[in-house]
Amino acid sequence: MIRAAKETDFDSIRNITKTTIWSVYPKYYPSGAVQFFSKHHSDDRIKADINAGKIFLLEVDGIGVGTVTVADNEINRLFVLPDFQRKGYGRELMDFAEEIIRKKHEYIILDASLPAKQIYLKRGYVTTKYNMIETENGDYLCYDVMEKHL
Repeated sequence: MIRAAKETDFDSIRNITKTTIWSVYPKYYPSGAVQFFSKHHSDDRIKADINAGKIFLLEVDGIGVGTVTVADNEINRLFVLPDFQRKGYGRELMDFAEEIIRKKHEYIILDASLPAKQIYLKRGYVTTKYNMIETENGDYLCYDVMEKHL
C-alpha cells in the first residue's frame, strides 16, 4: 500500500533513505560522493517534504519498505530497502509517482543516479543533461537529468 507520509513516518523514511544510500551507493560511487548524497537527503529536507505533502510511503505488512517524493513534475528520493529490492516495489512507486504527475503535467523530470539509470531508460526516460559535483577528497558525484514526456 502506498500512502502520503505523515510526521510520524519520519523515522521510517529516514531509515529507508539512509539504509539504501549506504548499502547501494558505495558500490557505484567513491566515499566523498556517498557522503554528499547522504547529506543532501538531510533530516531537515525529509521533514520539510513530509510537511509539504510531497513524500509517499510504501508499506508491506505495516512496515515501510520504500519511499518516493513528488514535487510538481519531478520525482525525487525514490528508495526501496535493499532486502525488498527486485520484488516490484520500485516499479510500483514509479507507477504511482508518474500517475500523480500525469494529472497535471506533460512531462516528468528526475535526477538519475548510476544504480537507477538503467531502470529509467527501460521506462522511456531520456537523458537531457549530465552533471558532476565535486565532493570531499576530490571525489565526484555524477548523475544524469532525465525526462519522460507523457
